[in-house]
Amino acid sequence: MPIDIASLHIGLTISMLTMAVALPAVMGKVNDAARRAQLGVILQGVGWGLLLLSGLFPPGSWSDRLSSTLSMAGISGGLALNATAFDLWCGHTVRARVQVLLAVLMTTGYGMGFASYPFRVGWANFLLGLQMALMAAALARRPPLPVGRWRWLLVVSLVLQMIVTVWRGVLGAFYTELYPTFLAPHPVNLAFALVANATAVLSLVGILLAHRDEAARALERLAALDGLTGVFNRRAWLVQAETELAVSVRYDHPLAVLMIDLDHFKQINDTRGHEAGDRALCFVAEALRTAVRAGDVVGRYGGEEFCVLMNHADHDAAKAFDRRLRSHLAEAGPRELGHDLTYSAGIAMRASRDDTLDAMLRRADATLYVAKAQGRARTLDAHMPLMLPA
Repeated sequence: MPIDIASLHIGLTISMLTMAVALPAVMGKVNDAARRAQLGVILQGVGWGLLLLSGLFPPGSWSDRLSSTLSMAGISGGLALNATAFDLWCGHTVRARVQVLLAVLMTTGYGMGFASYPFRVGWANFLLGLQMALMAAALARRPPLPVGRWRWLLVVSLVLQMIVTVWRGVLGAFYTELYPTFLAPHPVNLAFALVANATAVLSLVGILLAHRDEAARALERLAALDGLTGVFNRRAWLVQAETELAVSVRYDHPLAVLMIDLDHFKQINDTRGHEAGDRALCFVAEALRTAVRAGDVVGRYGGEEFCVLMNHADHDAAKAFDRRLRSHLAEAGPRELGHDLTYSAGIAMRASRDDTLDAMLRRADATLYVAKAQGRARTLDAHMPLMLPA
């Protein structure tokens, strides 16, 4: 049974427009990447619809020219938006300028050179093929974020789509007699229509799976964070700290653990209310994030107690951190909270290659309670139980 190319393109247009309607309903509340993907599908659906509509107008008429040019803008702009959406989902640097520039160049050149069929067909298909190649290359790169194997489905379909698109451009530009119209029944044009339909389906699958991966990562982040302060919760901090300790042992670099306990926190709750206590905890968590260095790990250990793991940190580095934190609390605490806020802390250094996180935490905790007993508002080192300057 012969395959009708017009029917394939009509089916593609209906599929794209159906996806454009279905995606917002399926995905629900979305972020930037999902919005780009949804808008990209809408533009491509409208673009294919306008391209079919142009066939109803007299060839070369202003209606044909306008409809065809706008269709190219929709198809190319939709590809650009989808490319940036997948960049965001994979954690790549978004290269929107390149894709947008190609879309603008393609649409402008197509409209200006519309009178020449070989030029406009070659120009449009070559630049669309370049957009697909760049999108496939970005998806093939190792992503910084953990993503599923769905990206390889897209890579394969985009590469096939690029090949038949460029091939179609070659026919239109250099062998016009073989491809004289958009719906010419040439095998390459038939292959293009078939691959385009397959790519549309796989794009929908890719968008939904990418959105699912992102939702899963968001749930993992939420499960790892303390609901009030936004730093790691105890379980997640311990997991991360064990990993960092193993790296410290392997490469034999120093590592410090600090246990920090807010002074008179119960009094804050009793006299100022639990809301004030929550504000104090959030304030300290933000101060910790400000004071730590890149690579350090902050967590809420429980109640008013926080833990900090400092990578590549000797005694001097731990003392410097303590000074930064105390200085910030002393300066910003009265202004932000309306009262002074101090803490007591214990420091434990990795003592040997056989040292464990549990042992370090016990030493830091014991030293913390010595600091409390000596009058609070001080930091003691488990190896050098002297008060560090506040």
